[in-house]
Amino acid sequence: MVEETWFGVLAEYMARQQAGLGEEVAIMTYDDVEYSERFDYNDNSKQQAPGKETKRVDGRHFLGTYGLSADEIDSLLNLAEYYCRVNNDSASLPLEVLRGKMLANLFFEPSTRTRLSFARAAVNLGGEVVELESKMSSLVKGESVLDTALTLQAMGVDALVVRHAAAGVPAFLAHSLSIPIINAGDGAHEHPTQALLDLLTIRQEFGRLQGLTALLLGDIRHSRVARSNLYAMRTCGLRVRLAGPPTLVPEEMTRLGAELAPDVDGALREADVVYVLRIQHERQQAGMLPSLAEYRSFYGIDARRQFLLSDKAVIMHPGPINIGVELTAEVYASARSRVLRQVSNGVAVRMAVLHHLLSGPRN
Repeated sequence: MVEETWFGVLAEYMARQQAGLGEEVAIMTYDDVEYSERFDYNDNSKQQAPGKETKRVDGRHFLGTYGLSADEIDSLLNLAEYYCRVNNDSASLPLEVLRGKMLANLFFEPSTRTRLSFARAAVNLGGEVVELESKMSSLVKGESVLDTALTLQAMGVDALVVRHAAAGVPAFLAHSLSIPIINAGDGAHEHPTQALLDLLTIRQEFGRLQGLTALLLGDIRHSRVARSNLYAMRTCGLRVRLAGPPTLVPEEMTRLGAELAPDVDGALREADVVYVLRIQHERQQAGMLPSLAEYRSFYGIDARRQFLLSDKAVIMHPGPINIGVELTAEVYASARSRVLRQVSNGVAVRMAVLHHLLSGPRN
């Protein structure tokens, strides 16, 4: 029933896109509703996410952190930790893990970190990479996303990394193709490899995940990063708090186990991890911010707010950063910042995901 409803929503969305009506971002996706109904956040004995008939990482696809168990996340993080060490020894690269395998990056939105780190991950593992520039492809002639993906599959590509402005496109392709599909970000839905690299960075810093407090600060409403992190962090036993302009922090997110933090300064004092989210100008259609200056004054992390943090607290950001809005240049360059470590860990995490999906013989 959930899947049937979702495919109807996707079909309606694509029709609106073709009609030029733009994107409407729902506060709660079909995943959110099912997750909140099946997970009791008040019961400490149930700190593991529920399973699904169609898992988000099932040996064939990697579509989201929703539905992953703590053990599955831990296994991927352990493999990524191993690849962090391997990447520090350039003489050992490339490996033979993906020898003879080809990865295709199919990005319909701009990307630097995700796209290049997937490419680097494939090369480090001994694979090859095809970069499809959507503006230079037959998509501009009217070819559908599905036909483009099927064409790449017919050419012998072993996996597709997909980013699209429409929530659900990677899952739609996974339903339609026989090769693995990896979600590199779909609308305001999920960005699972970003959440994994964030968890790896936090675990490296504190030696654990269970019992830590993470404050997600900023544009929660439009953030696929926030949603993937919320699923994964709660599954791994972190306390997750949300702060930002009321128009950008939907109360409905508390159904997923998050707590609202109206007092930003107080929440900063209690946080182990301050995860600052980008103000997404490209996804805001309703003028939800009076001005960037007002946002900076009430929610930006500057020297004063950095001083409120505990001695061991760290600051993270998925990038790209609007310097002077979400973070000052001083904070970005400070000893608390883990932004560049996140970027480095992104290569290792994506190596782990590719290893998991592609290291066996091709089906």
